[in-house]
Amino acid sequence: MTETGRRERKKAATRQALADAAIELFLDRGYDAVGVREIADAADVSTTTLFKHFPGGKEALVFDQDADREAALVAAVRERPAGRSIPEALRQLLRDERSRQARADPRFADFLRLIETTPALREHSRRMSLRHETTLAAAIADDRGLPHDDPSCQALAHFALEAVTLVHGRPDPEPALDQIFALLDNGWSGTQPTHP
Repeated sequence: MTETGRRERKKAATRQALADAAIELFLDRGYDAVGVREIADAADVSTTTLFKHFPGGKEALVFDQDADREAALVAAVRERPAGRSIPEALRQLLRDERSRQARADPRFADFLRLIETTPALREHSRRMSLRHETTLAAAIADDRGLPHDDPSCQALAHFALEAVTLVHGRPDPEPALDQIFALLDNGWSGTQPTHP
């Protein structure tokens, strides 16, 4: 095992410990009632270390998977199997994501409620979603050899990401997500060449 690998694992563990401590504190006491020093103390690190891992502060701690999610969206487009449409690939990614989150964290519904009821987190989530949408639209456009401002690519990215919001809180989210993506796939397939 290399020293670099050990260092990277330690950094990842510290980052995860900080994010986990922050979420626990936020869920128990509310976002605004918790300071960064308390989060650092709960993770047994200094505030300097906290800001080294999360320069964006408290909001970044809540959305610690931001970069990974954006990379996964792009990979779903670029690395999909031959014959699978972009909407199908995105549907599968988003279904897997929802399922994994719900299984991994019994307080996932509380986490979503925290974001919805905290103005700073709601705004951060909105900005993050817009950035993901722009990045996803560019990946879709690149896949099709179209300009990044192509309206069909932008629309597909927008509605694919919005689908998760539309099914949130439904008693039957999976069939609802499938229905939305069937509509997106039909529209997309009707206007785009098929993937080789």
